[in-house]
Amino acid sequence: MAFVFALAGNQNSGKTTLFNKLTGSNQHVGNFPGVTIEKKEGQIKRQKDASVVDLPGIYSLSPYTMEEVVTRDFLLKENPDLIINIVDATNIERNLYLTLQLMELSIPMVIALNMMDEVRASGNSVDVIKLSKHLGIPVVPISAAKNEGISELMDVIMKSAFEKKKPSKLDFCSGEVHKAIHSISHLIEDQAMSSGYPIRFAATKLVEGDEPTIKALNVSDSQMHIINHVVEDMEKSLDTDREAALADMRYNYIGKLCLDSVVKHQETNEQIRSEKIDRVLTHKYFGIPIFFGIMFFIFWLTFSVIGAPLQEILEIGIGSVTDGVAQIITDAGVSDWLYSLVIDGVFAGVGSVLSFLPLIVILFLFLSLLEDSGYMARVAFVMDKMLRKIGLSGRSFVPMLIGFGCSVPAIMATRTLSSERDRKMTIVLTPFMSCSAKLPIYGMITAAFFPNNAAVVMISLYILGILVAILSGLLLKGTVFKGNPVPFVMEMPAYRIPSVKSVLIHMLEKAKDFIRKAFTVIFIASLIIWFLQSFDWSFNMVDDSTNSILAYIGSFIAPVFKPLGFSDWRISTALITGLTAKEAVVSTLSVLTGVSSDVQLSMILNTMLTPLSSFAFLAFTLLYMPCIAAFAATKRELGSMKYAILTALYQTITAYVVALIIYQIGKLLFM
Repeated sequence: MAFVFALAGNQNSGKTTLFNKLTGSNQHVGNFPGVTIEKKEGQIKRQKDASVVDLPGIYSLSPYTMEEVVTRDFLLKENPDLIINIVDATNIERNLYLTLQLMELSIPMVIALNMMDEVRASGNSVDVIKLSKHLGIPVVPISAAKNEGISELMDVIMKSAFEKKKPSKLDFCSGEVHKAIHSISHLIEDQAMSSGYPIRFAATKLVEGDEPTIKALNVSDSQMHIINHVVEDMEKSLDTDREAALADMRYNYIGKLCLDSVVKHQETNEQIRSEKIDRVLTHKYFGIPIFFGIMFFIFWLTFSVIGAPLQEILEIGIGSVTDGVAQIITDAGVSDWLYSLVIDGVFAGVGSVLSFLPLIVILFLFLSLLEDSGYMARVAFVMDKMLRKIGLSGRSFVPMLIGFGCSVPAIMATRTLSSERDRKMTIVLTPFMSCSAKLPIYGMITAAFFPNNAAVVMISLYILGILVAILSGLLLKGTVFKGNPVPFVMEMPAYRIPSVKSVLIHMLEKAKDFIRKAFTVIFIASLIIWFLQSFDWSFNMVDDSTNSILAYIGSFIAPVFKPLGFSDWRISTALITGLTAKEAVVSTLSVLTGVSSDVQLSMILNTMLTPLSSFAFLAFTLLYMPCIAAFAATKRELGSMKYAILTALYQTITAYVVALIIYQIGKLLFM
């Protein structure tokens, strides 16, 4: 018999950590809400007939956000054999709110009471036996991060799955809420059973006025009239609205439950420490300057202290391999075109991009430390006031933070936003954040024009992206996306020492993605660029690339960029290939110039650009339409090719205007 278990819980409760422990997989774990955007499935270790699905973290089963829709649909439609409900023991009252809703689904369930090590360290305790007795389901204390209690949890899970024992207690209500739920239960009992909806869950959702449930049960107008009458009587008697009545009902039960089974002398040590640190890092006036100060320090370490020497070593290694292969090919007496293809095409294109691998790895080492420590969640809180002025909430900054890594998961992360308006607006603005794919371009230009001020240039580009996003938000708020942002509610995770394993996983993921892209997208792009710059329209090999097919195409486009300060056809060609992947800008210039060494490329770039035009070029590459993968993600999330194209056009036009302003004003000031 094959079992499928659903792993469900609040955001940042340790779900993905537990998923990794159960399956042996290496999903990235982040210490801020919203890490899991889509459900992930894995085979449980030493249990060949059992798999577990890691569902997005949610706070309720009301489908307000895409995360809640994904989780709810899976639980209702996929019929898992058992729910593993992970509960953060340091915030047990809040976490149990979801637990009560999950129990209403009448699916076998086990609670994994996580972070019990922190509870014990603070002198607090949870009586697991009493808690299990009150809820009528097994409760297992664990610490997923420290691998404590995992084998015991697995034994209980398998035993419960075989027994198929459903929660023995489903009724937590009393008084007027009890009367309303049970009245509606009798009314829709037959429809709930025929549609596969648990009766208790269906009745509770109808009290809430849940549209998906009304539609799924095909509730008639006469039934809705009765339901509304029952709910109105409940609201009048309690002097509150329907949702508040249900919330009060659940929290009253949780309060009584915790009073009997939880002993809490004080906040956990992690929570106490977090409050002290937050007095500084989330300060009303100093919070944002501290964030930019931290980012400047990271860029300085990455591009000047640690990354640059490592990049130089790797470049020497790539150069040695290139020279060795060139010698082998020459000794073999191969034709000139094959030599050019291998050395000037493949090695120049792929090698030039690979040399930036140390910068990628080092930068994401530091970003992973910030994320896993819990600081990134604070940045969203600090940025809320600023984002609210442009029509968004601090919640939108989470996808933007992810955008510093890659625009594709950042665009997908907008599913965590409950407002459709906020979601679409964030999708448009997120690509203005500087993704890691642009780092090779920044490294190439700073090495050529700003070798002593790399960190300053880097932080200025990140700030420029944020400023453009702010100005664009102000523009869009008053035109396309009129309305107000939703209230900002976000859990502040406790500061924790980052796990070495989690940080290494994040670094390795980025390194593998970068290398995979270098040997797939960049490799193919390099071959195409080599072919187009080596042959003319009659497919004769040319001695001078200015007579090539690519030169003709590039020269046709080049005048468009002349007002921006970069009219060389090789520059415009590189920008076009950058649509496949931003790293392709570097590989294209390397192929077109016939060099892979940073020193040689810097010398040639100095003949194409000036320091001013190079910064305008950087601004354009920062802001113009992201890669094809990000475009596809935009289309998928917006649900329309038309809107995706309009978004890409808006981003590219914005990039052109910003680069034009930088270059033209710079000419007036410095020339």
